[in-house]
Amino acid sequence: GLVTIDGADARDFDDAVHARRMRGGSGGWTLTVAIADVSAYVQPGSALDRESANRGNSVYFPKQVIPMLPEKLSNGLCSLNPEVDRLCMVCQMRVDAGGQVGKARFFEAVMRSHARLVYEDVAAALEGDGDAGRVPAPLLPGLQVLRDCFEALLSAREQRGAIDFESSETRIEFGEDRKIKRIVPVQRNVAHRMIEECMIAANVQAAMRVAKLKVPAPYRVHEKPDAVKVQALREFLTAQGLRLGGGDQPDALEYARLMNRVKDRPNRSLIQTVMLRSLMQARYSAQNNGHFGLALSHYAHFTSPIRRYADLLLHRALKHLAQRRTFKQVLQGRKAAEFAYSGGDIERHSAHCSMTERRADDATRDAVLWLKCEYMSDRVGEAFDGVVSGVAPFGLFVELGGLYVDGLVHVSGLSNDYYQFDARNHRLVGDRTGRGFNLGDSVRVKVVRVNLDERKIDLELIDSRKSSSAIHAAKPESRPARKSQRRRR
Repeated sequence: GLVTIDGADARDFDDAVHARRMRGGSGGWTLTVAIADVSAYVQPGSALDRESANRGNSVYFPKQVIPMLPEKLSNGLCSLNPEVDRLCMVCQMRVDAGGQVGKARFFEAVMRSHARLVYEDVAAALEGDGDAGRVPAPLLPGLQVLRDCFEALLSAREQRGAIDFESSETRIEFGEDRKIKRIVPVQRNVAHRMIEECMIAANVQAAMRVAKLKVPAPYRVHEKPDAVKVQALREFLTAQGLRLGGGDQPDALEYARLMNRVKDRPNRSLIQTVMLRSLMQARYSAQNNGHFGLALSHYAHFTSPIRRYADLLLHRALKHLAQRRTFKQVLQGRKAAEFAYSGGDIERHSAHCSMTERRADDATRDAVLWLKCEYMSDRVGEAFDGVVSGVAPFGLFVELGGLYVDGLVHVSGLSNDYYQFDARNHRLVGDRTGRGFNLGDSVRVKVVRVNLDERKIDLELIDSRKSSSAIHAAKPESRPARKSQRRRR
């Protein structure tokens, strides 16, 4: 039966999944993705709808969520909690042995989740070493079928050339005093990827449905890279002895092939960073311009209406299509009322949702930086091995080993030489000595001061070839973008 699979700290559950093998020996599956039906409770034009549209999305801070919807809905009536009846929108798809999605249908339903499962427990159970008490034994066969379906979808993803960058995400763990206890890396496992592929499949089918029937709806678009940025990337790659295929307009497959070629190189982090900077930022739009990074011609956000207003708009469009079919049958061909939103309405909502998403990311980043500064305030005077995680004209960002906290070696602190920024190769180079600092270089630094108000950490570079001097961490808006695998799709 349907189950939800989320992080251990999740409180609202948007999606539930189930897969079963198709009869007849075809080797395919029927994949069911059930999504919380927020549109049944949030009516267009209501005060609740206006406030949800204004917020645009939920904001997830460490230890706190600012929800788009009231918690009675987001954590209660709309959340697909286990063993209770919930309204949902269902995308049911036929997936063949090669991972291609054939026939798909959308419908409203009432569902009951069989269990609330956690990524780590599901991954452990699928690998055969899980705690049977955490994943009930009767559910394991169904999860194994779901994994088989996922592997077919993943194979199709790789064949079409979707870009798959390495993840560098972290999670903050708090102690009883609500201060940071430790910062740990987030390891994506088979359960994370399984849910991700199921959601992508449903998102694609939703986008294809509204596009085919020409109903205004917000698409999630990721346009082709800008030609100027591609040229800058090519110049960098040439200096590295590499080449990006595809001429003036490379497709995602060329990026994926390049990532595969450099996966074993010691400077793969540098190459990935430069590749990421050549890409556009994903956004919402009333125009279907495809999704470059996922190598898809149609893509929309359908799977999280509890926390994204764009998904709620898409649900309304899909419901409108279902109503049109019902009216034609019952009213003998009379036209249904036009959809409540025009293309212009959807474009305005899309622009607003894109803005609120960026606003939420900025707010979360700022809060995390403050918390990390508080965390480091007790470690002044300590020395750490670090890795250069970013290079800018004003200095070197350094990630402290084992702490996942960044500081900045300001260029003025690099004495005994005058350092120039080599934009093409993303490094700082000394005029006199020719010494260079590159992404991935190991350095030794010491924490000398923390300023919580300005969210700055002052460090000192420990290097026998340089005199000691203070260096300052930049504010988040000064930092070059450091995107991760979970860059918003």
